Amino acid sequence: MVVAVGLAAGCGSDEGPDGSEDARGVEASGVRGARSAVEAYVRALNSRDAAGLIKVGGVPDDLRARREARRIMAEKGGRGLSIVEARIETTMGPDVGSVELAVRDRSGRDARDTLTVVREKSRWNVVVFVDRPSSPDKPRSSTVRP
Repeated sequence: MVVAVGLAAGCGSDEGPDGSEDARGVEASGVRGARSAVEAYVRALNSRDAAGLIKVGGVPDDLRARREARRIMAEKGGRGLSIVEARIETTMGPDVGSVELAVRDRSGRDARDTLTVVREKSRWNVVVFVDRPSSPDKPRSSTVRP
């Protein structure tokens, strides 16, 4: 499923052209949640809100996350971004999506980014934190055979 959402400053409408709920029905609710997570991500960047970024990233608020949030903010924060388009595709199942994000900064420059969104326990998160340890109960892959 692919949904393109054009946004000037804030949220798009969930209504169809006749004012009724969007024709995409139940599946659209997942896309709406993913879109809300992307909007929260952009708001956190604009306000340089590390705690908000950690929350929308769905990671524990620990030293590692705060360090990485500071790095992300230094690179992308405070630019006055507005979402021009958020194209959300959920082809890998209802709980994982790919977002092609087009934004414009306050000086009028356009930029594009591709993000992953994941639904965990009915909450959508934007995957922006990469410095996370693997779960201790998760088996590790290896290229060496015993």
